[in-house]
Amino acid sequence: MPQVDRNAAVITNHFLNSENVLGALPHEAKEWLEGLPWAQRRYVLSLCHVMCAVPPEVQAEFLDSYTADGLISRIIHDQNTQQRVNYHLQRFRIATQLTEVVLRGYIRQFCIHSAQDAVHQLDLYLETALKLMNSAEERNTVLSYVLGFEILKILFQMTWEQQERLYRLQPNQEAFVRSYVKPVQQAHRLNGIIVPRDENHFFARRDYYVQNPELSEERLTALILATFRVNAIVELGFSVIRHVNAIQFNYDYIYQPDDNPIFD
Repeated sequence: MPQVDRNAAVITNHFLNSENVLGALPHEAKEWLEGLPWAQRRYVLSLCHVMCAVPPEVQAEFLDSYTADGLISRIIHDQNTQQRVNYHLQRFRIATQLTEVVLRGYIRQFCIHSAQDAVHQLDLYLETALKLMNSAEERNTVLSYVLGFEILKILFQMTWEQQERLYRLQPNQEAFVRSYVKPVQQAHRLNGIIVPRDENHFFARRDYYVQNPELSEERLTALILATFRVNAIVELGFSVIRHVNAIQFNYDYIYQPDDNPIFD
């Protein structure tokens, strides 16, 4: 499956001479750069200087506005993957549409999340953006990320009883609980969203087990970013795209009325 490289390249002694710097570029880029007249080389150097001088957050804003339109166009033209993602969004009863606005937001979030995962180096936004521009496989990774993130959104918004019903449907319940249910419930606890009391008392457990998490869209996104690494989200989305039964989902069973017993 496609992987998001967290071992980002950094400038080391290998790049301390100009030949090695140019050699790290794609061949077409190297030829273009070497063929520039002096006046245009000044423009390239000016851009390099500005990009090095501004904070990572400003770099991210510039790269977002400079690259997003082209990336969105290429992602939209991948009709096969896009159709499969849309199919699964509908299967999970997720209302999100893959519009340009939604994709632009997710591309920016994917780049920032990838950079933050790499030992909290936000300056690696540039490397992630370059990968997306140069690789169709990396652009497909964004769609896997979108689907995985949207699935985690509904998991975070489920009651614990609904999460229990969801994991019962899975062929590998233990792996599903370990990878997704436990991290989500731990985030609920740590952030005071659901606070279990008297867990060993059935009726007390019943009270918090059916409690609906109250989360704004902003807080929901922040919780997922803090709880799951990029690779985990991509892997979730990719597994569902690759195999329709990777995650079993029965809306009517999961969201049946809360007055049913916990252990039905």
